[in-house]
Amino acid sequence: MAGSDSNYQVVYRGESLIDYAPGGLVFFQRPKENGGGFWLGRTYDGVFWLEISSPVSLSQGLLYLQALKNPVTVDPKITEPDNNMPLF
Repeated sequence: MAGSDSNYQVVYRGESLIDYAPGGLVFFQRPKENGGGFWLGRTYDGVFWLEISSPVSLSQGLLYLQALKNPVTVDPKITEPDNNMPLF
């Protein structure tokens, strides 16, 4: 296993995941002959649960993790209709 961070781990081709935290996020690199990329999922005892249902590039996966960590909240702003506002 090569790189790791407090939020995720990366397991490259030919390596194995030795230590994991249940529910931890892991990238597993796919073989080149199968298209390359990474599977992103969560590790549990005896289970690898896919977080994204298709292979992703490492950058796509990191953007996904960033979005999980920093969700954007949108405040709906309701504007009352103005009958005097011109349409054109």
